[in-house]
Amino acid sequence: MQLPFIKMHGLGNDFVILDARERPVALDRAAIRAVADRRTGVGFDQLITLERSDKADIFMRIHNADGGEVAACGNASRCVAELVMRERGRRGRVVIETLAGLLESRDAEAGMIAVDMGEAKLGWRDIPLAREADTLHVDVAVGPASAPVLADPCCVSMGNPHAVFFVADAEAVPLATVGPMLEHHPIFPERANISVAQVIDRGHVRLRVWERGAGITSACGTAACATGVAGFRRGLTDRKVEIRLDGGVLAIEWREDGHVIMTGPIAESFRGVLSPSLIEAAA
Repeated sequence: MQLPFIKMHGLGNDFVILDARERPVALDRAAIRAVADRRTGVGFDQLITLERSDKADIFMRIHNADGGEVAACGNASRCVAELVMRERGRRGRVVIETLAGLLESRDAEAGMIAVDMGEAKLGWRDIPLAREADTLHVDVAVGPASAPVLADPCCVSMGNPHAVFFVADAEAVPLATVGPMLEHHPIFPERANISVAQVIDRGHVRLRVWERGAGITSACGTAACATGVAGFRRGLTDRKVEIRLDGGVLAIEWREDGHVIMTGPIAESFRGVLSPSLIEAAA
């Protein structure tokens, strides 16, 4: 069975999008990893499957490149909202159902899509952490005790777990080395997305991200949201902040009601069909 797909990205955080609204699509972990391979498959950070919803305009199912299912993806939410708007032939408001809840998206004009990512959750059980802790300052470090490479993260859940480390120089952090170590730290029972954030001023932050199950990505929408929340909680940034990732800039606002609004661009790369041989080879 051939599977049509759309390749899209938000600031380089890229997705293969499958439409399962008319015909069910079920790929196991091995098949997902085969499609994710950037040399022998299509390549992606996340696989997005569109399904029918009785609560919203569409349901968005998300799998990381390692085949694991996750609840939230901010950049993918913008891409899916754009697709729904195109189908309708009009701009406006789109509601997307995810495992993390309902996300309201709107056309922000000038090629931008704004998504209400819902409320940031700050309790240690919500992250979740393996033990009770103050999520503003979590006792986690990597490297020598006398001079850790990273330490003292602020943890936030945006429907998925995030640990934000504030550093003097984000570029100097060996993220490819410490990222997987921290992702699998025992305090994170569901693993965690690891961010290193350099505050430029109260309205601007430089951010690099190690995504659980995907590795270093050019952009991570939920990590940008978590960083905006963490920066304000620490007294380092304002509620509105521009987050500069490897792939570009996202505008983040942590509103007084606890909801986080993320605004940024999207792009369609190409369309194609997944060959049955690719899926069968992974079986």
